[in-house]
Amino acid sequence: MKDSPYQQQSHQTRMLTFAGDLPNICSLAGLLCALLAIYYAVLGNFPAAIIGMIWAVFFDWGDGNIARRMKGRTDEYRAFGAQLDSLIDIVSFGICPAVLLLSYGKFSPWFLPGAFVIVAVSAIRLSYFNIFGLIDDSTYMGLALDNNVIILAFVFLFEGIFSRTIFSVMLYIMCICLAALNVAPIRTPKFTGRWFYVLTVYTLVLTVIYGWILWSRF
Repeated sequence: MKDSPYQQQSHQTRMLTFAGDLPNICSLAGLLCALLAIYYAVLGNFPAAIIGMIWAVFFDWGDGNIARRMKGRTDEYRAFGAQLDSLIDIVSFGICPAVLLLSYGKFSPWFLPGAFVIVAVSAIRLSYFNIFGLIDDSTYMGLALDNNVIILAFVFLFEGIFSRTIFSVMLYIMCICLAALNVAPIRTPKFTGRWFYVLTVYTLVLTVIYGWILWSRF
C-alpha cells in the first residue's frame, strides 16, 4: 500500500496543531453553530435552530475566504482544511436539516424517509465533489448544499402563516425537492466575492428577525 502524499508529514505534525489554523477555527465555529442548531431543533425551538443553521453557512463561506487570503499556507494545511470542511458540511447541511425536519414532524416515522434522503444526498454530493470538484472556477454540478439552508431559513419566516401540519408537509416537500436539485445534472453558480457580503447582511438580518420572534415568545 502506497503512503498518502502527506502521510510522512502527518506523522510529524500533531493533530491539534491543525485546530489552531485560522480557517479551521472558522470551520469549527460553523460546526458549533450546527450542533447548537441540532440541539434547539430537538427541543422544538425552531427560530433558534434556524439562527444556528444560517450562521453555520456564514462560517462555511468564511473559512474559504480566510484561506484564500492567507499567504504561505502549506499544502498540508490546505489538504487538512478541505477534509475538515467536507466532514463539517455533512453535519451542517445534511444531519442538521434532517433533524430539523424530523423534529418539526414531531419525530413521526413518516418523516424518517425524508430525513434519510437529506443525509444520503449530502453524503453522495460531498463525495462526488471531493473527487470531481467544480466544473470550472465558478460553477457547480447541482445545487450546493449550503443553498438549502439559505432557502430553508427564508421559507421558515412564513411558518406562522400555516398550521403546523400543513407547514410540516410543505417543509417535507421542499426538502425533497432541494435534495433532488443537489444531485441534479444542472450547472449552478458558485457565489464568491461580493456575495459573501450579501450573505453577511442576510445572516445578520435573519438573526435579528428570528431573535425578535424568540423574544416575543418568551
